[in-house]
Amino acid sequence: EKTGKVLGEFCRCYKEQFGVALFNSVRYEIEGTGGPQAQLLHRKVPLEDHVIYSGNIFQYIEENKKWRNRFCVVPHNYGLVLYENKLAYERELPPRVLVNSAGYKILTSVEQYLELVNNSLPGVAPKSGHSPILKCPTDFPLILWHPYARHYYFCVMTGKEQEKWRAVFQDCVRHCNNGISEDSKVEAPAFTDAIRMYRQSKEQYGTWDMLCGNETQVLSNLVMEELLPELRSTIGPRLKGKAPERQRTWIQVSDAVYRMVYELVKAQYDAAVARCEQERPQLESTIRTDMDQIITSKEHLASKIRAFVLPKAEVCVRNHVQPYISSILEALMTPTSQGFAEAREVFFKEVTDMNMNVVNEGGLEKLVEYMEKLSHLAFHPVKMQSCYEKMDQLKLEGLQQRFDVSSTSVFKQRAQIHMRQQMDDAVYTFETLLHQELGKLQGKDDLCKSIQRILERVLKKFDYDSSTVRKKFFREALLQITIPFLLKKLAPTCKGELAKFQELIFEDFASFILVENTYEEVVLQSVMKDIMQAVKEAAVQRKHNLYRDSMVMHNSDPNLHLLGEGLAIDWSEEYSGQPEAEPAAERRRRAKQVVSVIQDDEGALPYGVAAEMLLQPGSPEPQEPEEAHPGVPPSPLGAVKEIREALAQESLGDGAGAEERLMNGTDAGTPPSPRADVPAEAQVPHATPAPPGAQSPSAACHQHSDNETGERGERSPPQPRGTTESGEGVQTEF
Repeated sequence: EKTGKVLGEFCRCYKEQFGVALFNSVRYEIEGTGGPQAQLLHRKVPLEDHVIYSGNIFQYIEENKKWRNRFCVVPHNYGLVLYENKLAYERELPPRVLVNSAGYKILTSVEQYLELVNNSLPGVAPKSGHSPILKCPTDFPLILWHPYARHYYFCVMTGKEQEKWRAVFQDCVRHCNNGISEDSKVEAPAFTDAIRMYRQSKEQYGTWDMLCGNETQVLSNLVMEELLPELRSTIGPRLKGKAPERQRTWIQVSDAVYRMVYELVKAQYDAAVARCEQERPQLESTIRTDMDQIITSKEHLASKIRAFVLPKAEVCVRNHVQPYISSILEALMTPTSQGFAEAREVFFKEVTDMNMNVVNEGGLEKLVEYMEKLSHLAFHPVKMQSCYEKMDQLKLEGLQQRFDVSSTSVFKQRAQIHMRQQMDDAVYTFETLLHQELGKLQGKDDLCKSIQRILERVLKKFDYDSSTVRKKFFREALLQITIPFLLKKLAPTCKGELAKFQELIFEDFASFILVENTYEEVVLQSVMKDIMQAVKEAAVQRKHNLYRDSMVMHNSDPNLHLLGEGLAIDWSEEYSGQPEAEPAAERRRRAKQVVSVIQDDEGALPYGVAAEMLLQPGSPEPQEPEEAHPGVPPSPLGAVKEIREALAQESLGDGAGAEERLMNGTDAGTPPSPRADVPAEAQVPHATPAPPGAQSPSAACHQHSDNETGERGERSPPQPRGTTESGEGVQTEF
């Protein structure tokens, strides 16, 4: 009932915004003039046939309260895919768990997690001395927390591993949060504007932390935001048992409701989009026929609203916004510019190191090897972490409360995505220019000089594009902070009077001109001049290496963008000396890996050989652990013993497949409904759990090796089954 009510109101907003977005798109197509031309090339398909990372990690299985060693794969679409072990992955057996990490937070301490859990169900917290909801057997946990969906618990053996896994998980969250495609020039703006209009109708202004994931996930978050308080007040008092058990039950209830909401939302939203798409040809025909009349009508409406609103808006800007613009801009500029500078430094260092190594180690053959790694530098979460970390300094402090900014995370993630894109553009431009030069070079000296010359050219282009991207980001962020504040301030005196302007819109054009949107454009114009001036002054003063708007970089490479239109460069295939190209199917199976195995080589037992160490002469034989009581979490010492026994059993081929298959926490006995957005052949088949104690043939012959997931291994792992090829990432199976 709640989902139907929320989606009914939202779909009405979406239909209105769809017509406006379609008009804006067609108008821009006819009239639009783009900004400064980017100097760097843009790669079309950055991670085709690549896996970001794969490696072993311990996962806590809630159903039987045990920690198990899992083989985790992060494919090119940034889903988290967990397999029983590496052999199960190589044999293309179904994964245990698929996780879409949109909306999750990565926690690295149990205390952080317990605080969030205690806050999620007020009044229910374990008393002092009582067992909490979760205990970790090592000092290095990694917990994926979500306000509505189920939580995932992992741990590793060392701090170094924890840092690297955290970087990988954060990259997944960052990518999945950015789930609304920017390539869509109509649907995406219509959706985000409809979300904003719906929330403003509920008196909710300012940024929203849960605008995360694809459209269905965002709408599910919208419903849950309203539904959860009612659910908590209804179900909370009825939960039985001790505090940890009630918290555990509440998390399961919230997750179950979230899944139900997701399925309902998906069906209703898809139907609304289909209706709009059905009307699109007729709407577009009207726009193209009557474009001039629509523009004239809109300008007439805007002039009337401007006369009414602008005096009040300008007073509000002068008193409440203008004094703080420079402070907000400085707070944004410092960490963002440091992040871009760090990205430039990382790129420079990687290319310089490659140049030195190529000269010292053997010319073209080594170049191919290094270029394979360099080509995916932007998608290496560990190497890029030093750039992303600069945004952690972003703090708006008192400004955050004044302008109703609930969190700075939306700005941090946006800047980090820009950094990654800028890095990939620089790398792609470098390898395109180097590839063009290779046929003309003679000897290592020529190669060294050419690499250095191309690096300098690319860095100049990087500086120019970096300035352009950052200035645009600063302007957008300032608008995102100030516009909701102004709308909230002006609402009592202006919003009630807007209805009288509706009569100024011709009925034939009512699908393309909305009073509410025009009013917001007028408010935007009232502050835009001050924002543009602040950014311009920062550029004139050359703050943080920003260029003036009048600075135009003459294109010294007129044919460069033509080179970027060619096929992607496959260094290993083109320069490997093999007479025949590898078939496409075989190339997909041997998916290359961006990050080598994430394990600390110093001071810790590798996951794969820990079992062998535990079974040396004099070591006690592993015993079957006792089944934990459902309400009692394992103690830390017992959990460590359990992990060691699990490793020993796995290496001996015992216990593989003993617990039920997990599909994002659902019971394997209840198959989820097939996903409409995933092709039938890509749907994950259900595994049949082996009876307890039965020996799996794959486990019997499985042996871990330190080199199994290394970059230089002979066999690279295949792409995981059950993942989609689209940019949406691996979808959580609700």
